[in-house]
Amino acid sequence: MNDFESVIPLDRSKFMSTVNQKPVDLFTLKEGKNFHLAITNYGGRIVSLLVPDRSGELTDVVLGFESIDGYLNAQEKYYGATIGRYANRIAFGRFTLDGRDYRLSTNLGEHHLHGGPDGFHNVVWDAKQLDERNLLLQYISRDGKEGFPGRLNVKLLYGLMDGNALRMEFFAVTDKKTVVNFTNHAFFNLHGAGSGTVTDHQLMINADRFTPVDSEQIPTGELASVQNTPFDFRSPASISSRLDQEDTQLAVAGGFDHNYVLKKEQRDELTHAATASSNKTGIVLEVMTTEPGIQFYGGQFLDGSDRGKNGAVYRKHSAFCLETQHFPDSPNHPNFPSTVLKPGELFHSITIYQFGTTGQ
Repeated sequence: MNDFESVIPLDRSKFMSTVNQKPVDLFTLKEGKNFHLAITNYGGRIVSLLVPDRSGELTDVVLGFESIDGYLNAQEKYYGATIGRYANRIAFGRFTLDGRDYRLSTNLGEHHLHGGPDGFHNVVWDAKQLDERNLLLQYISRDGKEGFPGRLNVKLLYGLMDGNALRMEFFAVTDKKTVVNFTNHAFFNLHGAGSGTVTDHQLMINADRFTPVDSEQIPTGELASVQNTPFDFRSPASISSRLDQEDTQLAVAGGFDHNYVLKKEQRDELTHAATASSNKTGIVLEVMTTEPGIQFYGGQFLDGSDRGKNGAVYRKHSAFCLETQHFPDSPNHPNFPSTVLKPGELFHSITIYQFGTTGQ
């Protein structure tokens, strides 16, 4: 039994299946003895991520399941998943590109969310394990899939780096002008997956502005200051200290589920986006990204319906997400950073999750 199996009893055979007539498997990566990652090519999902706490004990910090059936039957559809073609929301599933109107599948009332019902989270990716640290996933989305134009060829490289860092690198090309927005939807709990709520986590987000939303959580187009609002995480603060405040935006989303405009000197530069930490385990998560935005979601829609690894019940606020991205509904807001990808161009983005610890 290897180090990974001794901590989390993941049985690879419970992931070896066929979904949509394609083979599904579980892949494990490791960097040294204290940093382990498990991924399934169904949805390109992070199943488990083991990092050392302040005592050196390995702790699984992402919510997930012990079998492929857990993901197929889950109430929450995005645990650990790769999201695309378009992460987050597109209003009424519509946008216009070069004078042509496109109509997308809708799966959030009248709106399009996270690539639609058959987005990247719900497909089986081709997988090639390059070595013990790196896994390459590839998926070709056909022209017209979920309503998007262009045959889109996407590659995702998961890689473990020295110093307990996970690097996720997206590449994409298209044969027609289209729009793209990719992210990973890991649900983090730095106390350990299934170990209570995350509202006592300390959080810092490197952003002066965020994108307010309307009553259906669609961006209004405004880039609003975080100053004197619950959205001001420019200095570390507990999530609960902000949730307790009266605010219309918090009321609309039932908590935090908003995009932040990251501070950057230059477009596409790799910069610090956010830091989260647990006072119980001492685990610290640093997020670096080339993306212009990050969605902070506080896990308020988890309702206890899903029972995950080690039988843990995933209840309200039992995880948070820090989804690096372009802005939601960008195709309908010319003032937002463009998500257009043209033939002959290469989409490339990098996000790094770096883990460390603090003292008592």
